Amino acid sequence: MKRSKAYRAAVEKIDSSKVYAPLAAVRLAKETSSTKYDATVEVAMRLGVDPRKADQMVRGTVNLPNGTGKTARVLVFANGDKAEAAREAGADFVGSDDMIEKVSGGWLDFDAVVATPDMMGKVGRLGKVLGPRGLMPNPKTGTVTMDTAKAVTDIKGGKIEFRVDKHANLHFIIGKVSFDEKALVENYAAALDEILRLKPSASKGRYIEKATLATTMGPGIPLDFSKTRNLLVEEEASA
Repeated sequence: MKRSKAYRAAVEKIDSSKVYAPLAAVRLAKETSSTKYDATVEVAMRLGVDPRKADQMVRGTVNLPNGTGKTARVLVFANGDKAEAAREAGADFVGSDDMIEKVSGGWLDFDAVVATPDMMGKVGRLGKVLGPRGLMPNPKTGTVTMDTAKAVTDIKGGKIEFRVDKHANLHFIIGKVSFDEKALVENYAAALDEILRLKPSASKGRYIEKATLATTMGPGIPLDFSKTRNLLVEEEASA
């Protein structure tokens, strides 16, 4: 695959033999982003877990203190007052059988899904459509709930969901290139804290094996995931 001149120039600024402290990595990511649009900043981690085992599945949510830089489009499956509460909270799409039929027909113009418990019997039929995209409502992530208003408010306010894939990789966004360094580092710190909190007791050995920070279409920057406190303190890249 042929890379652009800007991408190659960005790669030259990154020392792949070192790992960068979060603040240094964020600064380098902003500096090397070459897209004309406001690129997303994301983190990829390789975890020392076996996702095939239920007791080693890592899945959760976190409210990023500075938001994601993107207003998520939220679909809510609910009836009656719970549907009305979702609309008032700012849900983009609200319905029941009509929305289930629309999604089963291939419509996927949304970023998050919330459902009331009584709707899950029907929503469960959409598993093959929503599951592979990580959109299936789940009580563990607060997206199967009677409090539809809170769920919508949380998602709109910067709540992200993460889930380890079958290869033990975990991806999550921490904002946009236009965010200042402090905001991006604070978002990363919040996500890291939650991921560390969710370490499965059945997981042995090193929990986080590798971490990389990157912008959309940008090169990966090796991230020092061992640094978990005082992330806004200046620190040189380490070996």
